Amino acid sequence: MTRDAIFAGVNAAVLTPMRSDLSPDLDRLARRCSHLFAHGCNNIGVLGTTGEANSFGIGERLEILEGLLERGVPAERLLPGTGTPALTDSVLLTRRAAELGCRGALMLPPFYYKDLSEDGLFTYFSEVIQRLGSRIPIYLYHFPRLSAVPFSLALIARLLKAFPGVIKGVKDSSGSLANASAMVKEFGAEGFEVYVGFDDGLLEILKQGGAGCITAAANVTSAINAAVVAHWREREGEEAQRLLSALRRVLTSVPTIPALRALVARAERDPAWLTPRPPNVPLSAEEAAKFFAAWDACGMDLSRAA
Repeated sequence: MTRDAIFAGVNAAVLTPMRSDLSPDLDRLARRCSHLFAHGCNNIGVLGTTGEANSFGIGERLEILEGLLERGVPAERLLPGTGTPALTDSVLLTRRAAELGCRGALMLPPFYYKDLSEDGLFTYFSEVIQRLGSRIPIYLYHFPRLSAVPFSLALIARLLKAFPGVIKGVKDSSGSLANASAMVKEFGAEGFEVYVGFDDGLLEILKQGGAGCITAAANVTSAINAAVVAHWREREGEEAQRLLSALRRVLTSVPTIPALRALVARAERDPAWLTPRPPNVPLSAEEAAKFFAAWDACGMDLSRAA
């Protein structure tokens, strides 16, 4: 495990609660961040996929980030998502994250145009970094299932060579342990931090020298993730990983964002958490009943999971 990584350990890709008018509920979000810090999270990924960032405008994203700091959430424990299809928007969001004191930014590739060349992607990130004029660490967000724009090993190598100390790591949400392992093998010795976005790969990536996880499930499994991280060399870590993997399988059997919302709403006895921003919709009553039954069958004490 890479213990000196900036975001080493457990990072929850936090949900964004909504008010009845579908605006972000910053008070609820700040309370949730505090809860996660108290239940095993080292840091929090805000404005990511699970947080529905791409359903928010740039102004709203700035409001969320700034609003969390105003409510006492420490900037140094936030890893905000700042990558957009528009170069200037990515620069604006990343620069503001740096100004506020965030220690890194997680960047999707420009994902609207597909079949992009390595030169095109390299030029995009080069331009972003040069315009920033700051040394805020950039973490690449590899999620080809949704972005359809992957980060190849060749592209990562090129970016690391051009921008040492700036391109700092990756969140690999490919679901492929082989891919994450290849990143650790190729770049780990250079201090490149590899975080899995799939909980079932957490223990193994730690054993290989990875830095930890940035995951959706950690919204409700953070204590279990933390047990894997704390005991990755021991039987206790293996047992925690088995439970975590089982919970992850249940979670990904249904639409993940509304499922997580349902779990948090049940744990907090707060139906406000059920509301996503369209086009996401809540689970139906039938879907929720089946999901809760499968989740509870894993033997998870909900007080530890949420």
